[in-house]
Amino acid sequence: MAAPGRVAAFRLPPLPTIGEIIKLYRLKAQRQLSQNFLLDLRLTDKIVKQAGELKNAHVCEVGPGPGGITRSILSADVEQLLLIEKDARFIPGLQMLSEAAPGKVRIVHGDILTYKMEKAFPKHLKKDWEDEPPDIHIIGNLPFSVSTPLIIKWLENVSKKDGPFTYGRTQMTLTFQKEVGERLTANPGSKQRSRLSIMAQHLCSVENCFIIPGEAFVPKPEVDVAVVHFTPLVQPKIQQPFELVEKVVRSVFQFRRKYCFRGLETLFPESGRLKRTEQLMMTANVDPTLRPFQLSMSQFRNLCNTYRKMCDEDSSLFVFDYREELKQKKTTRNLLKSTSQPEQTEEEDQL
Repeated sequence: MAAPGRVAAFRLPPLPTIGEIIKLYRLKAQRQLSQNFLLDLRLTDKIVKQAGELKNAHVCEVGPGPGGITRSILSADVEQLLLIEKDARFIPGLQMLSEAAPGKVRIVHGDILTYKMEKAFPKHLKKDWEDEPPDIHIIGNLPFSVSTPLIIKWLENVSKKDGPFTYGRTQMTLTFQKEVGERLTANPGSKQRSRLSIMAQHLCSVENCFIIPGEAFVPKPEVDVAVVHFTPLVQPKIQQPFELVEKVVRSVFQFRRKYCFRGLETLFPESGRLKRTEQLMMTANVDPTLRPFQLSMSQFRNLCNTYRKMCDEDSSLFVFDYREELKQKKTTRNLLKSTSQPEQTEEEDQL
């Protein structure tokens, strides 16, 4: 019996184990979809615990699969749980969980990369960006093939305050390959410092919570798995549009083993490239002989702010695409080769 004056915590009725569900519905993780099942409920509880207090919260679980983390979320006594699952094979098992928690679960058979999350939760949950995060959480043991493009998409949503972040600073607790988790949280000077480090850390507080050994999953992946928690910052560390920040950061890391000067050159057309790159680095007060992974967040901010001013002065600059320039050069070279070939043959004929 519950203690006087207290409501009993929500408890799922007795259910088949995750292993039994997998056998019952003949579920098999598909390697081509980089699926890995987590069967240990102590570990799924630990993942859910990283999300914080979930009692009466609204939660979206991405890629629930056979429902291990789903059980742990429901056991945390959430108000509503939205499950988004792309693989139709898992839907019957998730429906069993839905029936065990009447009125709490909504299942969407769809792709998280295209699902419109700005309409996923009740409007009354919205908070101002400057307020504490809303009582909304995103949790997911993501397939490795989806995790990086998805976090980039969500970081863009954070920057624009749309998608799941129309409700405020929605928190996320997600799994990644250990190496990706290390990149997301890498500090300046770390060899793991990358484009992902800057894009995540300038928009969010990012915490690498703990590592799950690969052998805890079925089938066992070749790598260990990191659980990472994200809380969007009230003020981004670089206050420029997402596309501009991404362009500068991507350029810097394009030649990650060379001096950062080399990558920044790719922001400018060939005509005047050297002079403009020197101008950018001098105005931003960045040493051109630093490697990309050595740059601090404030140096990236200076580079983005200076590049923005240069774009404001020359509107053609932001749309310049270095790869397109290389492609055109290659096409021109091939064209010259093909037009010079017949002349050479004609000369040979005359000889």
